[in-house]
Amino acid sequence: MKPLKSDEYPAVYAPYIETVVDNVFDTLEEQTLSFPAFLDTIPEERGNFKYAEDKWTIKEVVGHVIDNERIMAYRALRFSRNDLKELAGYDQDYLIQYSRYNDRTLESLSKEFAFLRKANMMLFNSFNDAELERKGMASERLTTVKALLYVIAGHLNHHRIIIQERYLNSDDVKNLVSALQH
Repeated sequence: MKPLKSDEYPAVYAPYIETVVDNVFDTLEEQTLSFPAFLDTIPEERGNFKYAEDKWTIKEVVGHVIDNERIMAYRALRFSRNDLKELAGYDQDYLIQYSRYNDRTLESLSKEFAFLRKANMMLFNSFNDAELERKGMASERLTTVKALLYVIAGHLNHHRIIIQERYLNSDDVKNLVSALQH
């Protein structure tokens, strides 16, 4: 696969794409196992934790990762098939507001992510070089299929870091995890 060029995606995606330092397919495959394993280390009782009043819970962040992957994979499918119709954007806060992710367990979200990613990997691995280079419009932004794969991987990296740093790196969380491990 040819290296990703900056003209293949809008600048808004750059922070996600820049987190993918290896082959994007290898990163996506690695995340298939590592993200559920990471989620499995989070105590279930922390799933509804918010680090600030106006922030999402851990479960909602994980649900957002799942929602985003579904949407980006759908875009990749449409663009890879040379569908030139512009696709609408989406409001992540609206989707979370009506998601009911907080009613679920972290374990169920972890399993859902794993199944979704495995199914998406079948799709992603089916793309040939020409399909990966195809472009489409979504949210009024021109993007290649290949760039969408980087966005999917990088978006997960971004939110995993946020979960680690903002949700799990406080003293009360460390004390809870320590108490549960003993």
